Amino acid sequence: MARQFDTIIKGGTVHTGAESKVADVAIKGEKIAKIAKNLSPDGATIIDAAGKLVLPGMIDVHVHLQLPFCGTVSSDDFESGTRAAARGGVTTVIDYATQDKEKGMYAGFERRMAEARDKVAVDYGLHGIVIQWTDQAAAEVKKMIDAGVPTYKMFMIYEKEGWQSDDAAMYAALEYTRDFGAKILVHAESERVLNVLIGRYVKEMDKVGAYGHALSRPNFVEAEAIQRAIMWTEQTGGTLYIVHMSTGEGADLVKAAKSRGVHVYAETCPQYLVLNDEVFKDREKGHWYATCPQIKKKKDNERLWKGLKNGEVSTIATDTCTFTTKQKAMWGGDFRRIPFGLPGVETMWPAIYTFGVRKKKFDVNHAVTLCSTNPAKLMGLHPRKGALAAGSDADVIVIDPKAHKKIDYKELATNCDWSPYQGMDMYGFPETTLCRGAVVVRDHQFVGRRGYGRFIPRKPGGKL
Repeated sequence: MARQFDTIIKGGTVHTGAESKVADVAIKGEKIAKIAKNLSPDGATIIDAAGKLVLPGMIDVHVHLQLPFCGTVSSDDFESGTRAAARGGVTTVIDYATQDKEKGMYAGFERRMAEARDKVAVDYGLHGIVIQWTDQAAAEVKKMIDAGVPTYKMFMIYEKEGWQSDDAAMYAALEYTRDFGAKILVHAESERVLNVLIGRYVKEMDKVGAYGHALSRPNFVEAEAIQRAIMWTEQTGGTLYIVHMSTGEGADLVKAAKSRGVHVYAETCPQYLVLNDEVFKDREKGHWYATCPQIKKKKDNERLWKGLKNGEVSTIATDTCTFTTKQKAMWGGDFRRIPFGLPGVETMWPAIYTFGVRKKKFDVNHAVTLCSTNPAKLMGLHPRKGALAAGSDADVIVIDPKAHKKIDYKELATNCDWSPYQGMDMYGFPETTLCRGAVVVRDHQFVGRRGYGRFIPRKPGGKL
């Protein structure tokens, strides 16, 4: 006689975005079969979760693995990056496929799929990156949606690199994608003004060092661009998702737009919540922390935490883009040449659990909402992902709430020889991670396999 269940996670406190209860989670194949108290083992493999937290797998909707950028390639590839994700309790990541300038968006998607296939250790999706909004790009939107890609990123910066979308392109894309239920993801910084300020602080390079990166990017550089993107969204009726929002002013703008009924959502990242721009003043290591947009001030940390609690900021992601100290050293004392990016997918959930939940900024249910449920809903993955419910994928993490450790890059799975959170004491690392029913982390160690992860097609129209 066949077993009723393959695995039972027994006796833990199950936390979703909506509720908490002591229950068993039963898994059959790749799906959650039942959640109830005192389920009979009946030959199933038992994972003892007594006294522990049982949560849905986290979803990082913003990662850049093996990305050619700033004259190098990010050091976490699809294998090491997704192994690190599993160790941190992230069971689904969404990376990016850049539009091929000659062959189009779908060609870029196919190329990125080939790069990821057979490497990923957890499930994944892809956003499209639009670098030229043309008639051809518009014509490919339906084909991309049918392939499971309903979200498209546009950059308001990187003109020199050929990635920038101007106001006309953003307006056209927001208008065109509106009726498909697609979303336009925007990197919001005002580049022309930014370049003026960079030129100003370059003259003081020897004096300011890596702190010039922060001085040349005051908050209004992001805020003005967010305001502009919101204007085009409001006028077109499209849907805007602001990636890696770093400023308190940005949260204020999103709050006001939402109150007017504008379809705008925003994500922020742990580095904008936990760190501040004092890190750039370290003359030896300050350049390691350079991101784009950069880490801001303590007042921005506080406003973003408040925005997360109040619903003005909808999701937490990482913008993971890992560069080693050797790669960061390419700056040679010139803050314009620092490879922008931090490792982050492995420490996302521990950072939010430690500095959000344990510091009582919000409860664990709200943290799950921000890191799992909302990302799944907005990115067209729910209820397959981001839920603990019968029929959902068995993406589950088990956490001992008392267990903690000091962050040491040597003990992390990420392919990086430093961590922005080095020495910080963090809770929330899963002792067990399951992705579609398979144990990929056991006793905090990765036990999954390269290539297990599956591409998950996403649906358009997701909203909160």
